[in-house]
Amino acid sequence: MDKKIILKKLMEEVRKRMSSDSSGHDWWHVYRVYKMAVHLAKDERVDRFVVELAALLHDIADYKFHGGDDTVGPRVAREILEKRKIEPEIINHVCDIIAHLSFKGAGVKSEMKTIEGKIVQDADRLDALGAIGIARTFAYGGSKGRLMHEPGLKSVLHQTKEAYMKNQSTSVTHFYEKLLLLKERMNTKSAKRIAKSRHEYMVKFLKRFYKEWEGKI
Repeated sequence: MDKKIILKKLMEEVRKRMSSDSSGHDWWHVYRVYKMAVHLAKDERVDRFVVELAALLHDIADYKFHGGDDTVGPRVAREILEKRKIEPEIINHVCDIIAHLSFKGAGVKSEMKTIEGKIVQDADRLDALGAIGIARTFAYGGSKGRLMHEPGLKSVLHQTKEAYMKNQSTSVTHFYEKLLLLKERMNTKSAKRIAKSRHEYMVKFLKRFYKEWEGKI
C-alpha cells in the first residue's frame, strides 16, 4: 500500500467532488483543514496516514446538506476507502472520526476518542475562526438564504442536534451560537494557541460590524 499515491489520488477525487461548492464547505476548506491537520500532527505522536485521510474526507458528505443525516459522511468515506483497498482498521478509525467530528449545537458533546480525531477536529474548527471563518460564515448564510443581521434577535445555545439543524437565525447570531464557543473546545495545545488569536480577531470584527451597521464612522 503506497500511502503517498493513495493520498494523491484521494486529493484529486475530493477536489473534483467538491470544487463547485459555494457554501464555504468546498475543496479549499478541505485543503486548509488538511494542511492545518498536518501542521498540528507534528507536535503529537499520531498515525499521520489516518489524520490525512480523515482530513481529506471529513466533509465528503456533510450532514448539514443531507437533511441532518450524520451517517452519510462516514458511509461515503467508507465506500471511497474500500475501493482503494485501505486496511479495515484504518477505514474504521477514519469513519469514526468523521462520524463524531462536527459541531451539532452548544449543548451537544462531540468528543473524540483518539488523538488523530482530536487533531482533525481542531483543524476543522480552526477553519471556522479568524478571517476565513468570518468569510465562510457569510458564504454559508447566503447559501441558505439567511439574513446577515437582525438587531435585537437573540442567539440560542442549542441543546440538541435537531434544534441546531432547525435554526434559522442570522449569520451574526451564528458567531454566538457556535464560532465564539470554539476557542474553549480545542483539544490540542497548538490548536488552542492558534484559536486564541483567531477568536480575538472575530471579536474585533463584530465590534466594527455593529459600529458600521449603525452608520458610524
